[in-house]
Order: sequence, then structure tokens, then C-alpha cells
Amino acid sequence: MRIHVIGLGGAGGRIADRLATDHGDNRFLQGINAFDTDAAALGELRSLDESRRYRFGDAADGDGLAGDLHAGRRLGGAHASELGRVMDDENPSTSEAFVLVVGLGGGAGAGVSPALAEEVSRLYDAPVYAVGLLPTPAESAASEVDPVRGSATDPAERKPDRPLAEKNAARTLDALSDHCAALFPFDNDAWLRTGETLLDARDRLNGVVADRIAALFAAGDGTDAASTPQQVVDASDVARAAGDDGAIAAVGHATQAVDPPESGSRFGLGLFGSSEPAAVDTSAAVSVVETTIRKATRGKSTLEVPEGRADRTLLIVGGPPAWLNRQAIADGRRWLAEETGSDAVLSGDAPDPDAEAVYAVVLRSGIDEPARLREIRESIS
Repeated sequence: MRIHVIGLGGAGGRIADRLATDHGDNRFLQGINAFDTDAAALGELRSLDESRRYRFGDAADGDGLAGDLHAGRRLGGAHASELGRVMDDENPSTSEAFVLVVGLGGGAGAGVSPALAEEVSRLYDAPVYAVGLLPTPAESAASEVDPVRGSATDPAERKPDRPLAEKNAARTLDALSDHCAALFPFDNDAWLRTGETLLDARDRLNGVVADRIAALFAAGDGTDAASTPQQVVDASDVARAAGDDGAIAAVGHATQAVDPPESGSRFGLGLFGSSEPAAVDTSAAVSVVETTIRKATRGKSTLEVPEGRADRTLLIVGGPPAWLNRQAIADGRRWLAEETGSDAVLSGDAPDPDAEAVYAVVLRSGIDEPARLREIRESIS
């Protein structure tokens, strides 16, 4: 399917830039933009050319908003139509979905995102999805280290780095749910390694988010006969699985490297070249598909999925065509229905002759509220 990605604020812009770096040549990226009030942050982007970067909000004097969500909301109301027009050069009317990427704890991106989601929904007959990065608890907690002296501070002097981050996130999630078909929160804290700070992990986590977006939305976008799926996953399948009422959704993803089939000979002697690959052992293909589906389901998702349950589920299995055993995918779909308790489970395959691994994507929408989201929402109760 074709999507238009819009990175909002510093965090959203960096992920949009990472998508352009890692997946810029892929056809699923119909359009991509980065919008921010911070000229310096836009200037640090490397893969998005200047025509795709745009600074809005002259009232911010080219700087960020330092977490001021109310200022961001005002700018969103004033500039949403302007930002919609900036996208025109990339033919947004041909996109099958729009994906807003935003750091939910900030000011500029979080502030403008609801107004822009509403504007895009008004202009185009395509769903709007929001990928929102959740702030970590440490961002709203008092720092124990003086950033200048590098030593422990007096408890009375400790101040949070972003004291309003959780409150901003709670309010932005509520606002986006009114204007987006589905929300895909990414729990930064759950993805941090022991002893790792968010700044240390930023590049790695940006890559994870970019890869999850690509894995979900690029499926079924092959360019030749060898890439034609047996069961196509298109924009309508993603829309049916994600929902249209602002539901919370999570994406699981797993890969397993496989050996490419060796080219064989019709005579079995290997003396004459053949364009037809040798068959993959059926039991090996079944095992790889089954393992990858289970890892994508029970491994770390973008957001915790309590007890694995979901109202709606989508399964995509991709990789070298010879490894995509249809019966194993069908069995995996049945297993996934039992695992999630979903009444509606969709599935499809995404063959890629050049791939060196089998992968699985599991989209679950309408999940029970995870503990981290509950903590964030309680910050404003």
C-alpha cells in the first residue's frame, strides 16, 4: 500500500528521516515530510531534502517549544491548513493512508498533531494513523545528577528534565483518538536496555520504529511476478484490522534468516544451469514460518499487549517465496486466533525473491490498556 508519512516535531522528524534513509527507495513511501518549529532540529536531518522539511510557527522564533503543549495546540490550529498545502507537491491524494509520527511528550509535534490529523482527514478519503512515542518515566522524574557538575544534586534542587511529558502524552493521546483511525504508541521505556538512557538508545529505537512502519505498510508491494502474493494484503485489510475509531494498536515483528534455495538442474546432475530454484524442504519451511509467527506474537511489540488479547488481528508473513509454506501460514493464522481471542483475523503473504530471511508481522488492535498507558493517563486524573 502507499502511505504518506509526516514526522512532527523533533522525534517525529528524526524517524521520518530514518525512514527516508532505510526505505526511501521503497514504493510504499508515496510521500514523506518533516514539520517542526525548531529550525536547528530540521537542519540536522540528513536524508530528507529541504523540499520535504518545513518550519512552521514564526511565533516560536525558529526554536522548539520546550514542551509547551498549549503553545503547540495554538500553532496547530493556526497552521494546520498551511501544513496541508505544503504536502501538495508529493501528490498526497494518491496515498492510501497517512501516518503521523510524533513524540507524545513534547510541545510542537504533540501540539500540532491533532489539528493536522483533522485537516488531513477533511482533505483526503484515506485513514490517518498516528505512531506516537511514549515518554519514559525518567523524563518526568527529578534528575539525581547535576547536568553541569556531573554530581548528585541536593534533593531539593532536583528538577525533572521534562516535567510535563506524561501529561502532554495523556492529553495528546486523547485528542488524537478523536481524529485518527488508530493509534500505534511506541513504549520507549520498554525498549531501553539495562543502564541505557533514552539519548543513548535514540538511534537504535528510531530504527526499530522505522522498521515496524515499513514491515506493516510495505507488504504486498512487489514489482514483478515473483513478488506476487498468494494472499494479498492491501490498504483495506490494514484498515479493517486497525479499525476506525481511534483504537490502540500494537505491532509485533520477527525475522529468521534462511538459506536461499540452490539452483538445480532438470537432470539432477548440476551440469546444466536452471533458472528454477530447488525446492525447500517442507518441514524446514513449516518450522521457520511457525517459529517466526510465534516470535512476532509473543516477542516484544511496539506496546505491551496484556495477555496477548486483541479485538482484531492481522498476520503478514514474508520472505523468499520458496519458504512461504501456505499451509504453515494458514495454521499460524488459526493459532493466532486462539492466542489473541480475535473474532476477526486477517492474513497474507509478501514474497520477496531477494530476501534472506522469513519475517512475520502481527498487528493487534483494540487491545486491553497496558500498564504504561494507564500510568500516563492517570497523570492528569
